[in-house]
Parts: sequence; C-alpha cells; structure tokens
Amino acid sequence: MKTVDFISLGCSKNLVDSEMLMGMFEAAGYSVTHDSDAPQGDIVVINTCGFIADAKEESINTILEQVERKHRGEVERLYVMGCLSERYLADLEQEIPEVDGWYGKFNYKQLLDDLKTHPLEGLGWARHLTTPSHYTYIKISEGCDRTCAYCAIPLITGRHRSRTMEDILDEVKALVKRGVKEFNVIAQELTYYGVDLYGEQKIAELVERMADIEGVRWIRLHYAYPTHFPWDLLRVMREKDNVCKYLDIALQHASDNMLSRMRRNITDQETRTMIERIRKEVPGITLRTTLMVGFPGETDEDYQQLLDFTRWARFERMGAFAYSEEEGTYAAEHYEDNVPEEMKQQRLDRLMRLQQRIATEVAESRVGQTMTVVVDRLEGDYYIGRTEYSSPEVDPEVLIPVSEGHLNIGEFYDVTIYDYEAFDLFGKINF
Repeated sequence: MKTVDFISLGCSKNLVDSEMLMGMFEAAGYSVTHDSDAPQGDIVVINTCGFIADAKEESINTILEQVERKHRGEVERLYVMGCLSERYLADLEQEIPEVDGWYGKFNYKQLLDDLKTHPLEGLGWARHLTTPSHYTYIKISEGCDRTCAYCAIPLITGRHRSRTMEDILDEVKALVKRGVKEFNVIAQELTYYGVDLYGEQKIAELVERMADIEGVRWIRLHYAYPTHFPWDLLRVMREKDNVCKYLDIALQHASDNMLSRMRRNITDQETRTMIERIRKEVPGITLRTTLMVGFPGETDEDYQQLLDFTRWARFERMGAFAYSEEEGTYAAEHYEDNVPEEMKQQRLDRLMRLQQRIATEVAESRVGQTMTVVVDRLEGDYYIGRTEYSSPEVDPEVLIPVSEGHLNIGEFYDVTIYDYEAFDLFGKINF
C-alpha cells in the first residue's frame, strides 16, 4: 500500500480541499497522512496558499524542502495544488521542474486520473477529517464577487459560486453520523451565500436548516462581509441555541478615507451602526474581526481613527496585519505603496497592544461565569477546551486541570471560570 503525505497550507478552506482529496486517495487504496512531523510517504501532495507575501513564501519554501527530499530519494513523486499554483502555474512549472505535477484550486481531482487511480464508487462524503473527530469545517461556497482593492482572492478563485443547500445539508448529516458535533461554516464571503443560485441571500435559511439537524451541537459562522448584511441571520442566531453567538466579520479599517480607497463600500458610521444593531439583536455575541494597517495613503489621522474605533468597538476577538502589495490587484495598479515598512510594523504593534488590553479585560469579565465547554485535547496537566465564543486554533481556550477528574475528548461540560490570562481562561468542572 502506497502512502501519500499531505501538507496543507493556508486557510481552513484549503484544509477542506485537502481532506476531500485525502478521502479519495483512501478510497482508492492508499494510506494517507497529514502534516506529518516525519513524512514517510512515497508521494507528497502540497496544498499551497497564495494570498499574501508571507503565505506565498511559506508555500515556496515548503515545495523546495520537499524537492530536496526527492533529491535524497526520500520521496518518489511530488505534486502541488492550491492557490499558489492556480495563480502562478506557468512560472512555477519553469522555475521548479522537479515537481511531477501542478494542479490549481479546482482541478486537483485530476491528480487521481493522472496516477491512473480511481476511487471506489459511491463514496458519498468521504472526507478524511484532519481535525479532532468532534468538529470540522463546512465550506458553503467558492470565490468572491467583492472588489476590495487589496485582495487577490477573486483573481485566484473567480466569481462567487454557492453549493446547493441540499448538498451542504447532506454533508452535515453524513458527518453527524461520523460523530461530528461542531460545524464551523466557512466561505470567502458567507453572507453572499445563495445569491447566484436562488437570486437572494440564503445564509439565514441554510443555518436554520443546519440547526434543525439532530446531533448538531454547535454552528459557528466565519468570514461575513459588512455591506448588505443579511439581518435575518441575527434572528436565527438569537433563536437557535445551537447556533453560536459568534460572528467573524472582517472590517479592515474605520477611517472613511481608507474604507473608500480600499473599495469596501461602507462608511465608519455605517459600520458602527451595524455593530450596535448586531449586539442589540444578539445579546452577548462575540465579534471577531480583522483589521489592516499601512494601506497606501494611510495617514496618522486615518490610523488614529482606527485606534479610536477599536477602543469603541471592544472586539472580543481581533486579528490584524500590515498591508502587502499583491500584483494584479486594484491597489497595486492604482496606488503607490507609500507607507514605510517600519511604520507599518509600529502601527501594527501598537494596535495589537491595544487589543491585548481589551482581550484581557474581556477575559477578566468571564471570571465567576459558568460556561459550556467542549474538550478538544489533553495537554500536560490540563484538558484544553473552548466555549461557543471561540473558534478552533485561532481563539482563546479554556484550561481545565486534570486534577478535576477524567474528561472525555469531544464531550461538553459545564465549567466555572476561576482565573484568566491575557487570552486564555482557567476553569473547573461542575459535576
């Protein structure tokens, strides 16, 4: 039995693609591993990211590492798929001829045919889950119709394409039968879901129907867009106990000058009004956002407005990054990247220090509360879990001392929070 080692880089949307292909290889009789510390496979498949400069550099370095392993005879064949090869296929083929086959974002299933390998019939939802068995990601669409000035994603993935509602619901039902309890709904822009298929936004209906499936314990929503927000989604979040009071909505900036230059189609006041309405209609909701510093033309005044907005909004979860120019985007073609790199880093550091203070205050406010926690893993002297307000891998966790007693991975417990750090909580079980 041949072994295929998969290396999946970038976002959770990429991970879903890797899992789909891994499942197909398994159905065809291969053994598969994922992100192994000591890969032993005859074949290596790298799923690349091509979003920003750091991600592209990581993808290239990973490919070159595996090329070296191939030179040493540790790998028979090397294949590359994903966003980087979708965007730069011709250049990559010329620069790295040691790769046996290049595949893009959407044609990666062709690899099975090229290997003269055919999965068994009637696979259904044969994803090989790389996450703990109690949670997974559900990708509901591909592509994006937005025209944000800085973003290369539409250049890679093309126009927005929704999966049918029945297709998604069938996958959820199949995964529930396999023991999955928590579903993190992902898309490049999930609030646009359904417009291409049904002529209107259908995310609220989709989530409501998912919530009605027996065995679905948590549903969490990622990557919403603020303009034309589907307000009926808030009713579903409020009424359905298994829809987490959590929303990941990237805002990027707060200055009207920056929002206009970024082509975000929203103003500072409209953003504030939206946040106030979300928090009013879904009391206790956790908001996660992403902000950007150093976009071309960002002045000291623009940056100060961003800081003031962050203090006002008090996001429970926030990530930030410095702008990096991406060829082919509107910003690269129309603006000069005129904010010095040193200033970008200084602005990013100051913004994150502000957010750390906010996050610490949010964590402190949880002390004394009893919250539902799912246990993800055992690590040293602690069970590590999460509340509904935390997404896997990116958000704060809850640490429960093993001295509290034996806990089952993937089970949900009532936990009273008794202490905190800047980003994590400590809890004890209410038996």
